[in-house]
Amino acid sequence: MTDSPAQTRPLPDGVYVPTVAFFKDNDDIDLEATQRHAIHLADAGVAGLVVHGSNGEAVHLSREERSLVIKTTRAALDQSDHHLMPLIAGCGAQSTRETIQLCRDAANAGANYAIILPPAYYGGLLNTSKIVQHFYNVADSSPIPVMIYNYPGACSGLDLSSDAILEIAKHPNVHGVKLTCGNTGKLARIVDGARPGFFVAGGSADFILQGLVVGGSGTIAGTANLVPRACVRICELFHAGELKEARRLQAIVAKADWIAIQTGFAGVKAALQHFEGYGGEPRKPCGLPSSEQMDMITNGFEEVIALEQSLA
Repeated sequence: MTDSPAQTRPLPDGVYVPTVAFFKDNDDIDLEATQRHAIHLADAGVAGLVVHGSNGEAVHLSREERSLVIKTTRAALDQSDHHLMPLIAGCGAQSTRETIQLCRDAANAGANYAIILPPAYYGGLLNTSKIVQHFYNVADSSPIPVMIYNYPGACSGLDLSSDAILEIAKHPNVHGVKLTCGNTGKLARIVDGARPGFFVAGGSADFILQGLVVGGSGTIAGTANLVPRACVRICELFHAGELKEARRLQAIVAKADWIAIQTGFAGVKAALQHFEGYGGEPRKPCGLPSSEQMDMITNGFEEVIALEQSLA
């Protein structure tokens, strides 16, 4: 574990996993499960990990817990011979001041990049120029490179346009974007308009292949918590020119991803518990899926879990 700013590491193309958070029965962070899951994903061949995303219950964690999860994840990667794997930490907050503080905390805890949602609580008072300036101010002060996180579902419907994202991307300390909006046209425009090497990722496992076709860097996909190898294989097939097989796998992953979209991060955790034997409950007031939803999860993931096991 480190208490000094992390070294900047390049973001290789590929699959990044926004990891779920793990809690003990007493609601403390489950450090053992956090480490176990990080190593499991790294060994599956993903390009990097993201903590404190929407799947990681960042809004349920204290500032101290955020740093603890980053340190624990970084240590797990370093101790399992994955010391070069990039670690991205969610650092979004509603004020510029707090966002900068979270970026500094993340750097000190061992994260290599910060990924940031735009502020939206006071959305009626924030026009595009103010949001762009927010990102510029954060990028000016952050000790680690910044990524943009465009997720209207977590931002009161705020959906950054490709024009706004490309404007933010002009800052030299802004290195990439995650598009959970699902707009592949926007993804194509950003790939074309951003500087060379700017990391452009889709934010869902149901359009990995579509993003790659228009020049995207890869994906940051919650369903990869469960099926990292299947997601990685789609990328491999695309780069090998085996598009027919890539389309087949993408269809299988997309069907499972629709289940995850409907049940949220709680569904991903429940599926982990069912198929892998660990996952646990979300923090209250969230809870586990109903028995009816669990039937949908187990049945809906059956095909993709079989695919995942065939690739192990």
